[in-house]
Amino acid sequence: MTTHPRTWPHQAIARIEADFQRSADTHLIALPLPGLAAQGIDLYLKDESTHPTGSLKHRLARSLFLYALCNGWLREGSTVVEASSGSTAVSEAYFARLLGLPFVAVMPRSTSVEKIALIEFQGGRCHLVDNAAQVYDEAIAIAQQTGGHYMDQFTYAERATDWRGNNNIAQSLFTQMGHERHPVPAWVVTGAGTGGTSATIGRFIRYQQHPTRLCVPDPAGSVFFDYWSRGDSAVTGAGSCIEGIGRPRVEPSFIRELVDQMQVVSDVESVAAMRLLSGLLGRKVGPSTGTNFVAMLTLAVEMQTRGEQGSIVSLLCDVGERYLPTYHDADWVAERFGDCAGVQERLADLMAGAGK
Repeated sequence: MTTHPRTWPHQAIARIEADFQRSADTHLIALPLPGLAAQGIDLYLKDESTHPTGSLKHRLARSLFLYALCNGWLREGSTVVEASSGSTAVSEAYFARLLGLPFVAVMPRSTSVEKIALIEFQGGRCHLVDNAAQVYDEAIAIAQQTGGHYMDQFTYAERATDWRGNNNIAQSLFTQMGHERHPVPAWVVTGAGTGGTSATIGRFIRYQQHPTRLCVPDPAGSVFFDYWSRGDSAVTGAGSCIEGIGRPRVEPSFIRELVDQMQVVSDVESVAAMRLLSGLLGRKVGPSTGTNFVAMLTLAVEMQTRGEQGSIVSLLCDVGERYLPTYHDADWVAERFGDCAGVQERLADLMAGAGK
């Protein structure tokens, strides 16, 4: 009996869809900030840390695998390769293991042992290179050597997700906001690593004809703000110290025309906001969520100044426990970023609604 050539891809897609059906939607958290709420400004976080692999990148990895399968790029036994030292690699390793495929994450040799352990826990193998700029070419080379497939999150993130709906993050967010005091957000805030999430949300906002504006906070050292401001896609930078967001080069998935406002956020601000938000929620969040929170508070102050009311929604990107030896370690932070106390006090005033 001859096996149909698409039998395995069909089975693989069915496994991913079954895994999706076993997962509930992520929670929308209303932040308890009575000072701002009294002025008609409500802040929310969509908690993406509750995905099986603990981060927003679980959605991206699922979409990338489905995109590759439906394009005919993955076959039974294919080695899956990605240039990533963070959450994307963890999530892609999860889906590769679900499909019984080997997975290789290409990353700088400086990657923390904690991150390597998370990828290996999901069944992945870590391939280390000396220079961060080498990861792209090395990932391509490994895919060619193994006859496998380079996922290339930085190119395909913005096109692998159906931005019109189909339970993407934007549709989920707006549906969950439906019964709140200000159901259509004045602002959605999301950082950019690949740019895929900001592209999906920005397109959905326009497709649904919402008045909502999109703000992308960019950590210090990243190039996205400069590119958004000047339109020069050749701009390069040092890269970000805030894991998960910011890039040393402009990635193809970042669509600048979809972004209404960008803010440059210092590392100290990101860490201080991460600490404040962790205290407010009674659980640890990561530094990229801190970056988002700085932008949310800045937008809230701007709304106060203009006498506006409305809601601001952002993302809780990943579980904070991943950063216990680093961003949540006071000595580690002091050595790399300095004293956060003064910035933390200023942000606490904004949280209290004292920014006017």
